[in-house]
Amino acid sequence: MTDIISGLNLSPLELLTLLSALALVVVRWLPAAARRHVTIASGAVFLLSAILLCVTGLRWQLLPVLAGAIVAAPFAVSPLVRGRARRVRWWLALPGSVACACLVATGPVAAWAFPVPVFPEPTGDFAVGTRVLQWTDPDRPETFTADPQDRRTVVAQLWYPARNSPADAPRAQYLGRTEDEARTVSEALAGGVGLPGFLFDGVPLARTHAVPDAAVADGGQRFPIVLFSPGSSGVRTQNTAWAEELASHGYVVAALDHPYDSAAVVLTDGRTITSATVSTGDRDKDDKLADDWTAIRAADLSFALTRLEGLDGADPLAGRLDTSRVAATGHSMGGAAALQAAKRDHRFTAVIDLDGYPRGPQSPDLNQPTLALTQAITPDTDPRYLPQLTDVLTRGTAKNYRLTIPGAAHLTFTDAPLYLPPLPSIVGSLGRTESPHVVAATTLAFLDSVLRNGSGDLAGTLSTYGELSVYHPDNNR
Repeated sequence: MTDIISGLNLSPLELLTLLSALALVVVRWLPAAARRHVTIASGAVFLLSAILLCVTGLRWQLLPVLAGAIVAAPFAVSPLVRGRARRVRWWLALPGSVACACLVATGPVAAWAFPVPVFPEPTGDFAVGTRVLQWTDPDRPETFTADPQDRRTVVAQLWYPARNSPADAPRAQYLGRTEDEARTVSEALAGGVGLPGFLFDGVPLARTHAVPDAAVADGGQRFPIVLFSPGSSGVRTQNTAWAEELASHGYVVAALDHPYDSAAVVLTDGRTITSATVSTGDRDKDDKLADDWTAIRAADLSFALTRLEGLDGADPLAGRLDTSRVAATGHSMGGAAALQAAKRDHRFTAVIDLDGYPRGPQSPDLNQPTLALTQAITPDTDPRYLPQLTDVLTRGTAKNYRLTIPGAAHLTFTDAPLYLPPLPSIVGSLGRTESPHVVAATTLAFLDSVLRNGSGDLAGTLSTYGELSVYHPDNNR
């Protein structure tokens, strides 16, 4: 009764509450013979469903529904109690009924604007498992704290090809290992963009398709690795739909939380580390800070790869990772970190930059094939962005691709279209279904081509999704 119905953005219990509330509002306008029965039935259903909602978890989107019903209820019930008492004239009752109906209608509109995200079903041949790991680098001090003994710690979430689990196996919580962690992260994300946390109260209720700690897929094959860095103040789970799709096609995705940069990182000892990266408002200073933060993220990616390479024999993924086929990927500042990590660490064999402005030194040149996905370019786009990105791709020694996707915005390349209002200025105009599809289809085509020597016309496939530029190494000099 509490699972969200796809398309309606409401659970069956919420839908019952909504319909019974609407019945209480309109009962005054029904034929006299039907009023008594409809009032009693809708009142009973509303009262019971409202109580159950309060017990199971009441979303703020249902508050105007409750308010509309509570205001309308006395006018619906009073004729039953007072017998043949004179009813309010219709022209006096109409404004109140309209007002209550508008309150009730606000509920589904708000649920549509800020829904519980429903994740697309992965299309690959594998089921998907997930697990969370935490690693500390003994060789790197934590530069965000003054403690000289503090060492850099990262939290990684893995999505991997898994054996099929029973249909009733619990699915992984979105945004965290537990609902409490998910709420902590959700509130931090909301606060990071200046919004009240209650707007996102439905997001921690979401469940994904992955099964926590599911057994690794049979067959003994080794899976390519895709390391992922989120955007500035982003979190490891911000691209869950994308990660699950890749894992279902035989990749192991390892997404990182970057402490003091990610909005909130909950460590295994219970501590929560919130973002300490604050812009100054001065462009030159902020560019220097962003370069420094990008370098830390790049080092985190390399460190995470080292730890994946060193998984001991007791780990379920030991011997199942193909560390000769590794992609560094990221969104926004995470995309910049992926570019930097690949320049410095040749263990990375491919790069995907999801709308990330290149940061840091221009040299050395990229040696790995790279796919850069960018949002639609508008007059508001930073004029330095495309020239800087083009320069990086042109100087590379491998064949590189830049794909500009019409209708995409910066957040199109994350899970945001699944739970933010579908406003083009925020999440683009591709919609909640097409946004994750386009990002997954283009990146999967690239990964299959460069990490699995996939046959076919990669440029032709990519060009069907937008404006493609191809940078050939022979022509880059």
